[in-house]
Amino acid sequence: MDDIWIEKYRPSTLSEVVGQREIVSRLMSYVKTHSLPHLLFAGPAGTGKTTCAVALARGLFGEDWRQNFLELNASDERGIGIVRGKIKDFARVAPLNMAFFKIIFLDEADALTHDAQAALRRTMERFTQTCRFILSCNYSSKIIEPIQSRCAVFRFRPLLPEDIRDYLEKIAASESLELTEDAYEALVYLSSGDMRKAINALQVASSLHTKIDADVLYRASATARPEDIRELLDSVIVESDFMGARNLLDRLLIDHGLSGEDIIREVHRAVFNLNLPEIEKVRLMDTVGEIEFRMVEGGNERIQLETLLAHFMIAGERIHNTT
Repeated sequence: MDDIWIEKYRPSTLSEVVGQREIVSRLMSYVKTHSLPHLLFAGPAGTGKTTCAVALARGLFGEDWRQNFLELNASDERGIGIVRGKIKDFARVAPLNMAFFKIIFLDEADALTHDAQAALRRTMERFTQTCRFILSCNYSSKIIEPIQSRCAVFRFRPLLPEDIRDYLEKIAASESLELTEDAYEALVYLSSGDMRKAINALQVASSLHTKIDADVLYRASATARPEDIRELLDSVIVESDFMGARNLLDRLLIDHGLSGEDIIREVHRAVFNLNLPEIEKVRLMDTVGEIEFRMVEGGNERIQLETLLAHFMIAGERIHNTT
């Protein structure tokens, strides 16, 4: 799905960015002084890394910012050729419109190969006078140390629920959408601190209804409701009803069309909210991790999920026998 709303509602200035106040404050100081080191933006998806890079370029270069700004997605072109070609060609040309430097923004830089990163390190050294680099990544540990040492590192955190809600309320008002209270709670739950995921879920739901509640959102995003997962786990842990839990699992897989990985991800989130001793939660998390690994390696989803239910039921019997 095209991120139409992502672009439509992307903040155009740093002051409009939500959820990253400390980072925005530091970036605005660069705009005021018109100076900029190489930057490394690290953090989860949907937390504002690309938005901050674009807003920073707008603040530094004004309305003609595109002439001195090059955005590349390193996951599309991740080899050494992209560094020796597009990046070097753009970096060696003097900035336009009396700007002091140009900016190259490398999104998903942790996808660059080791050789490409080594070549990039040398390029960053040679063209510092005319060009600054902003690297964006989910995992800074995948960026080689020589590059990290040349950058000011900004670590983005998942957005807080109140920040996500405030921004979604702005979008809902602009699009004439009516959201119920449980719809906002569902969007916060679905997003897990990822604004992009929340906006896309709202956009999909808006194509179905203008009045949106939690049920519409869960169906539109093909995500299991927390109550359904809790009912599934209670069936095996509390009620020791394996066949009943198996029927609930069928409903999630067939009626809701969820994949095994979707379910295992929701089970992982639900385990922390179970009323169980800590040591039992540890054992269950170990089992969840093992089952998820088997599924990723190609194990049959149905068999692995039923195995997971069996482990949870054994844990429930163990708890009942000790109390």
